[in-house]
Amino acid sequence: VQLQAFGGGLVQAGGSLRLSCAASGLTFSNYNMGWFRQAPGKEREFVAGINRSGTRKAYEDSVEGRFTVSRDNAKNTVYLQMNRLNSEDTAVYYCAADLRLGTTIVITSAREYDFWGQGTMFTVSS
Repeated sequence: VQLQAFGGGLVQAGGSLRLSCAASGLTFSNYNMGWFRQAPGKEREFVAGINRSGTRKAYEDSVEGRFTVSRDNAKNTVYLQMNRLNSEDTAVYYCAADLRLGTTIVITSAREYDFWGQGTMFTVSS
C-alpha cells in the first residue's frame, strides 16, 4: 500500500492551497480517508476526514469552513482544499487510510488508521 501526498510548499497568509493524496495497492473505495497534520513541537492532529462514498465528512474545529475534503474514487485520490490560510496551518500534512466497512462514520483518531503517507509540508508566510 502506498499513499503519496502532493501539494506542499510556501503560501502567503490568506491564500489557498490544494493537497492531493494518491493511493495505490488497496481497494480505495473500501477506505475512509483522513488528513492529519503535525506542526513543529506539537502532536499530530486530525484535520479532516471523508467516508468511503464521500457522503460524510468531518473537520477539526479550527479548519471548519476554510478546508474542504473530497475524493475521487475513480482516481484513487483524496484532496484537501485549504482556503484563508494562516500561520497556524503551517505543518506537515499526512493522508491516511482507514478500512471501515459497514458504517459511514468518519473516525478522527489517528490510531484507527491503517496506512499513512509520507507527509507533505507547507509553510504559511505572513
